[in-house]
Amino acid sequence: MQGGRTREDFWRERDRRSALGRDELARRQARRVGAVGFVLAAVMPVVLWHRVVVDIASEFRLDLNYLVSEWSPWILIVLGLAFAAPVVWSVGRDPESRWYPRSRNAYAGWGITLYLLGIGLATQVSQIASGLTP
Repeated sequence: MQGGRTREDFWRERDRRSALGRDELARRQARRVGAVGFVLAAVMPVVLWHRVVVDIASEFRLDLNYLVSEWSPWILIVLGLAFAAPVVWSVGRDPESRWYPRSRNAYAGWGITLYLLGIGLATQVSQIASGLTP
C-alpha cells in the first residue's frame, strides 16, 4: 500500500486508543471511589454520634474546659475532612496540572491523622457521656 496505512498501523492505532480508554475508565473509577469514601467519612460521625453532639450542644457555655474537652473531637474530624478534600478532588487528575495540589501527600497525612484522632476522641467522649467508663 502506497501512501495509506498498513494493517499493522491500523491495529497499533486501535490498541493505543483502547489503552487510553482504559486509563480514562480507571481515572473515573478512582474519582467515584474517592468521592464515595469521602461522603462515607463525613456521614459516619453524624450517624454514630448525633445524640452525643445534641447533648453536648444543649449544654453549651463559653468555658474553655467545656470547649476543649467536649468539642475537640468534632473539630478534629472537620479539620481532617477539610485537609482530605483537596486530596479527594485531585484523584485521577494529571499531576502536572495547575489544579493538582503540590503538597498532596502532606494534605493526605494531616487529613488522615486529624480524622482518626477525632474518631478516637469522639469514641471516648461518647463512652463518658453514656456512662460506660468507670
